[in-house]
Amino acid sequence: MEVDLHAVSERADENGSRMGRVRIDYIVCPETIQDKLETRHRVTVQETRETLLSRPRIRFAEKGHSEGEDVYVAFGQSFAGRYLAVFFVYKPRDATAIIISARDMSAKERKSYGRK
Repeated sequence: MEVDLHAVSERADENGSRMGRVRIDYIVCPETIQDKLETRHRVTVQETRETLLSRPRIRFAEKGHSEGEDVYVAFGQSFAGRYLAVFFVYKPRDATAIIISARDMSAKERKSYGRK
């Protein structure tokens, strides 16, 4: 599933330093991930998209398997106000976020997000 959307948000590297802006033009969620999100985490693909579009706080999560395609986590809210952590692989060449997981924020993450 691919959607032509646009989101821009601040991001930080593995040390927490600001790295500039992330531009997301496309959000992709493979069908296998959609099933996992809904059955294991009770999160819809729509909620993950909304979270990525709501100017989330984006942090580096880990190095990707391919050069320049690292894993990030976006902390934000769905349009209905649900606090989510959305994990995605970012492909800067085509400004694409490939969703790999999403879950409700922990209490600690929500407290930190509230200080944004």
